[in-house]
Amino acid sequence: MQAIVVDQVGGPEVMRLAERPMPTPGPGEVLVRNHFAGVNYIDTYYRSGLYPAQLPATLGNEASGVVSAIGPGVTQVQVGDHVAYLASQDAYAQYSKAQASRVVKIDGLPLDTAAAVLLQGLTAHTLVTRAYVVKSGDWVLVHAGAGGTGRLLIQLCRHLGASVIATVSSEEKAQIARAAGAHHIILYTKEIVPDAVRKIIPEGVHAVFDGVGKATFEGSLQSLRMEGSMVSFGNSSGAVPPVHLFELSKKNLKLLRPRLYGYLLTEEDHRRHIAEVLRLVEEKVIDVHVFNIYDLADAPRAHEDLEGRKTMGKLLLRID
Repeated sequence: MQAIVVDQVGGPEVMRLAERPMPTPGPGEVLVRNHFAGVNYIDTYYRSGLYPAQLPATLGNEASGVVSAIGPGVTQVQVGDHVAYLASQDAYAQYSKAQASRVVKIDGLPLDTAAAVLLQGLTAHTLVTRAYVVKSGDWVLVHAGAGGTGRLLIQLCRHLGASVIATVSSEEKAQIARAAGAHHIILYTKEIVPDAVRKIIPEGVHAVFDGVGKATFEGSLQSLRMEGSMVSFGNSSGAVPPVHLFELSKKNLKLLRPRLYGYLLTEEDHRRHIAEVLRLVEEKVIDVHVFNIYDLADAPRAHEDLEGRKTMGKLLLRID
């Protein structure tokens, strides 16, 4: 089978299409013929070496496809079922193994939509229901409001009754964030974010959802009100430097650096959050905007576009 392989850490150019052995499902596992794989910033972290990976490495944390084989003891799905699943750094491939308990059937949902919503949808959902519980009357700041996760955060926060401020880099991206439901837009290329926040809500926001990292961290803290919550969940501009805890004491701030899988430790949590995300998609509370679909061999270009901030929504790989 064909898969994207990384032999050494570095830029998108280190990714190559190669032949790999076909996986064989063991007890409790299924083999999925992937049709789509999601492209996410976390994939670039493993490729670049920001997150450690055993080389040679494969990439990809979410995919959708059709079950092609099942291992002993599997009863949740059957061969031929359309499914989506969270992968283990192996979704950029024609075939992947997955734990049957972590695979969800997606009858009625297109395969591309399922692959597009899974990782970012779960990330956004756990952030607003577990990391900081968004409630009616809150003011929240969402960075990168035109991105895949940013759009979903805006939609969920608005659905939960919060007033949403979104940061974007251009007027084109501002239109996307507004369409997602943002009440206020800050063009961070023209405005100083904390100053712009204070013009909108003088006391500051209750919570910041920051997936950008290094470039926005200080401004995010400055945008918070007393006893506000800073949720730092990504590093698209680089890792956040060490934090001086006394900086938090000035306003009695809460600082969280959650990871998605920490909220999905049990099968019950995993199924509950996935079921809720898929329900919200079916009820059109959240919609997924697929910005571009690339062939598997063009995965390096997908990473270039993502890291170059050329995208406004979800990126997928089509796997033939």
